[in-house]
Amino acid sequence: MKSMNFAGIPWGDAETDGRTSLHLVERLAEACGSAESLDDVLRAVLPELLVETSATTGAFLTRQPEWQSLVAHRHFELKAAPLPLLEEAFDRESAVWERSATTKSIAVPVQLAEGFVVLLQGDRITERALPILAAFGRAAQLLLPAVHQRESLSLRLKRLRTILQAARVFAEEKETQPLLEKMAEEATKLHNCERASIFIWDRDQKLLVACPALGVSGGRLWLPDNKGIVGEVVKSAKTIRVDDAYEDSRFDQSVDKKSGYRTRNLLCVPMLDGSGQCLGAFELINKVGGAFSHEDEETLEDLCVQAAIAVLNARERDQLVRSNQQLTEQVAGGVAIIGDSPAIAALRGTIDRLAATDLPVLILGESGTGKEVAAHSLHYRGTRAEHPFVAVNCAALTETLLESELFGHEKGAFTDAQATHIGKFELAEGGTLFLDEIGDMSPGGQAKLLRVLEQKVITRVGGSVSIPINVRVIAATNANLAEKVREKLFRQDLYYRLSVVTVEIPALRDRPEDVLPLATYFLQRFCKQANRVRLDMSTEARRRLQGHGWPGNVRELRNLMERVAFLAAGPRIESEDLPFINAPEQCSLDDLSEGVGLMEASTRFQQEYIRRAIKRVQGNMSEAARLLGLHRSNLYRKMRQLDMPTDEPRT
Repeated sequence: MKSMNFAGIPWGDAETDGRTSLHLVERLAEACGSAESLDDVLRAVLPELLVETSATTGAFLTRQPEWQSLVAHRHFELKAAPLPLLEEAFDRESAVWERSATTKSIAVPVQLAEGFVVLLQGDRITERALPILAAFGRAAQLLLPAVHQRESLSLRLKRLRTILQAARVFAEEKETQPLLEKMAEEATKLHNCERASIFIWDRDQKLLVACPALGVSGGRLWLPDNKGIVGEVVKSAKTIRVDDAYEDSRFDQSVDKKSGYRTRNLLCVPMLDGSGQCLGAFELINKVGGAFSHEDEETLEDLCVQAAIAVLNARERDQLVRSNQQLTEQVAGGVAIIGDSPAIAALRGTIDRLAATDLPVLILGESGTGKEVAAHSLHYRGTRAEHPFVAVNCAALTETLLESELFGHEKGAFTDAQATHIGKFELAEGGTLFLDEIGDMSPGGQAKLLRVLEQKVITRVGGSVSIPINVRVIAATNANLAEKVREKLFRQDLYYRLSVVTVEIPALRDRPEDVLPLATYFLQRFCKQANRVRLDMSTEARRRLQGHGWPGNVRELRNLMERVAFLAAGPRIESEDLPFINAPEQCSLDDLSEGVGLMEASTRFQQEYIRRAIKRVQGNMSEAARLLGLHRSNLYRKMRQLDMPTDEPRT
């Protein structure tokens, strides 16, 4: 290092001063060659400067815009520094000497990209220190730019690595609000500032929504998009850097006044999407230890590219989640279990308890009672509601077709397999698979289904890869499965696997008190679809509904109300507007005369007929008598003749 030639450096008038200056310059050159940053260089040479100039304290100071210490001696106090002397040295770009009653001070400027001043203080400093410091200042001006450039490159690489790490963090977050908070947190660490806010631009409402907004109640802040520095950034799509916020006329001080916080400086960068459209702005506030630099500006612009991508992805995810939630709510609203009977109230309670579990459920009931509605309710009230509900009618599929439909098949697995087919189990992943009419499944299909339920893996037809499944299975049938098991028509082990919990839905004729609530529900729903006002039902129409046997159960009632809603001529439904369809079925009284004489059969028929009439009108004896064409007293008399219990005392 001693062979280096520092031409033009004033070494001083005396030989001693020249040797001192040369020593300091050599020490500076050594530090520049080994140190990683400008601060490290200054820390290395400050003690040498103090010794060679007989100073007791000193510091390297920079103005950004207020005076800040870069490196200082442990006894140095910034509040006691001669600020006018620093300003004079900085403005005149030359060394300045000052003698006061208490101490002596020398300030020497070093002109770099971000200049600084060497300030030394002490009682023993003499004017001979001026040429020594001048030589040091000139050498620093020659040597330090390389250190500064190396430090900038190192910092740039470090920040780029941090940006990549931040991008990975952003990609992991699925929701917009936590994502914005993480972005602000990462930006604050990266740029060594006090606060960060991300403003999302709502163009329709002409608002800027800041989130997070630290120090603001609720953590959010709404601002007009034509106000303040942020407003100018989003409108112009250009970066703005402010070193003294309160001296800039564009700065809106109202937020500071509300929060009690004081903004010294700020950096605001637009967030642009791939097409150059502005999504909002990223704002940093109060750089620690100075003002924001050009490097900070470039780094934040790079970070904004990643932030914009993450915000767009999070927005798309939020929209999909909201759409899915809305669809789920709509579907769940359409599977209400309607009815006031004790049986239906108990059914609703059972479904609420079962919905929170993953237990297999077997739903029993006649055709049309609402078994699929109950299955939907189990799905949409449970933890799998946001996942698919897939229904399969087992009775409509042959054994070969059933295997392909449930488990899928690979391309070329059989003659017509032109492409890979995804089975119902895979489609229902995470959700519910509803196997309707399970009692009609073929024996081969039962065996394969049992294996899947036990192993929880499937293999596509023609494939060899085992695919794990996570599906809740709900089965339904109108057949007597227990009887089928006894007759060897249904596998006993599959029956036990499916019937961990059994839910039975009663026929509509056995719960006549549910007829009118169901009719009202369906009528209101279909009137809305038909774009007509809600229809009222006459008393006679209500009686006729209650008096019908409903062989088709709830499905028959639903279809009747749909026809009435679309075809009724007037605003009121009369009894003649209810065109019941007589089902080609056996009489519901089912051969009461079998094995008994005529008198006994006649008695049984009358007893059953009266019981059903009373049940249809929910125990209203006056209504039952009217349905039977009798007076109330005659009905009681007839019931006593038939040895039927009554609530009327005998006279």
